[in-house]
Amino acid sequence: MLKRKLAATVTSVAVVALAAAALTVTGHPTEPTPALGPVLAVATSSGVQAAVLRGWGAVVAGDEFSYTGAPSALKWTVYNGAGHAGKGIRSPKAWNVANGVATVTGNAYGTTGGMAAKFAMQKYGRWEVRMRTSVRDPKYHPVLLLWPNANTGVTTCPEVDYAESLTDTTLVKFNLHYACPGPHPYQAQAARKVDTTQWHNYAVQWNSAGITGYIDGVLWFTDTNKAQLPPAAMHQTLQLDWFPNGTATKPSWMQIDWVRVYR
Repeated sequence: MLKRKLAATVTSVAVVALAAAALTVTGHPTEPTPALGPVLAVATSSGVQAAVLRGWGAVVAGDEFSYTGAPSALKWTVYNGAGHAGKGIRSPKAWNVANGVATVTGNAYGTTGGMAAKFAMQKYGRWEVRMRTSVRDPKYHPVLLLWPNANTGVTTCPEVDYAESLTDTTLVKFNLHYACPGPHPYQAQAARKVDTTQWHNYAVQWNSAGITGYIDGVLWFTDTNKAQLPPAAMHQTLQLDWFPNGTATKPSWMQIDWVRVYR
């Protein structure tokens, strides 16, 4: 498979179609995340990068996956142990880099993978990732997220899932966790209809004013409630998580074309 590099153009924004349904957004009950208009039904990628469209400047860190073999040990800590919630296994052997993309596979028995960036371990910044999946089993959940750095002392379970697909394989969600799960509100959310088997560019911007999410350069999530913003430095992780339900699992995969970080 040849790597699909992007032209620095914004002329193809018009290929993103608008669906009729309302945007799915929830947040803190006393200060909800503002709705952003109709749901974007993103069938095929426009090829637009938020970084190019919005003038984020030069890439300061990341990985273009322009090598072959295991993910770079200089750039990534590859998970090796129990899977999500202790189910299945996260194995380094699930990852392979070739032809300009990193592929993580999940097999029929829950052996899958994830990895965490050693670069851009920072408070605030902009991240953009080009990702696609197979026609996946609903029990395999691809997720691009920012996770707190170790030893920050944070106890509020902050997490920025800026592209997460769950059981409904037609949806991608933005899940901003600002408290630990429990009976109280703990996350702000948005959802979009996306064909994840096509390449799409998912981006997040985090600064002192708020957090904003983009798909192919188009705004789809924002939260300016400062009480809901992560309190400490975070870093990029890439995961294909397994959520078994007792039925047979179909092997699935997620591919990453590149990961780019901007100031």
